Amino acid sequence: MLTIHKLAPLRDPRWQSLVDRHPNASVFHTTAWLEALRQTFGYKPVAFTTSLPTGELANGLLFCRVPSLLTSLRMVSLPFADHCEPLCTSEEIEFMTRYLQGELDHQNWKYLEIRPLTGGFNQAGKTTGFQAIDTYCIHRMDLRLNLDDSFQSVDENSVPPQEQRAERAGLVEKCGRSEELLQDFYRLSVLTGRRHRLPPQPYAWFRNLVRCFGDALEIRTGYKGETPVASILTLRFRDTVYYKYGSSDEKFDSLEAMPFLLGNAIRAAKSSGATLFDLGRTNPNDAGLMAFKNKLVPEPRRLVYWKYPASPGDAARLEWKVNSFKRVLSFMPNRLSMVARRLIYPHIG
Repeated sequence: MLTIHKLAPLRDPRWQSLVDRHPNASVFHTTAWLEALRQTFGYKPVAFTTSLPTGELANGLLFCRVPSLLTSLRMVSLPFADHCEPLCTSEEIEFMTRYLQGELDHQNWKYLEIRPLTGGFNQAGKTTGFQAIDTYCIHRMDLRLNLDDSFQSVDENSVPPQEQRAERAGLVEKCGRSEELLQDFYRLSVLTGRRHRLPPQPYAWFRNLVRCFGDALEIRTGYKGETPVASILTLRFRDTVYYKYGSSDEKFDSLEAMPFLLGNAIRAAKSSGATLFDLGRTNPNDAGLMAFKNKLVPEPRRLVYWKYPASPGDAARLEWKVNSFKRVLSFMPNRLSMVARRLIYPHIG
């Protein structure tokens, strides 16, 4: 008979070993991502498995325990991650989720949230009473295909060949993980957040990502002269490169530096042997971003987040709370906003 065991992924070496070999593991399962979450927000990761404590780890369902006065104590798989596939079979998923549902009251958890990448959780989620609370699209580019064919489907003003764009706009790209690049990336993130009335995450989050991921993280920044005009941050795990964050200065939008940087990142990923480029989740209501990504990946995957227990209006109420706090932060002076971000962001992962 199956039994459930709990483990601490940051202390148990079996976790990263499982992540390294499991076909459905992603960058968000890695101890680098979990350690950055812990250092920045104090989240404690925990994984549940049917494997014995003394044996090889064969499966795992990963969560972070997120304490919050804003959203109550909850178990999220996984904060600030676009997706986090259960590393289990469908039968194991159903068994583990039923166990966790029984633990809700004993552990004083408000709810469970799971963000699977594939549709494998869908049937198990419905069977055990989970409800879909958010739906996104995720675009993932197969780098084994001819990139020229992909880029030819994008108009000249979106992602032209990097040589043409650099020559026409006079942009210079710098890549790496230096403190200078990180600071320029963050300043652009603040500008982008102000423009959309959404504050960026604390600087410490990005600094910790750089520390924890090392050379698996890359910042690409486009400069017009000495001025940074756009920047993106990518992560790599195995043969997949993940576009996670991007920002720009709208005064230079006519240069279209963001598509330039993204095109360069895609080409560099393919040249380095990566076979997949994950463009991240997109809200289907964001027509402009959807149109751009659809030109690169015409058939995006549907990405559904699941919650238990859930009731009608839960997602809308939580979104209203979070967006209200974000908008308040966006109007604060920079110095005060920096302090508030450190206090508020741990509640909205």
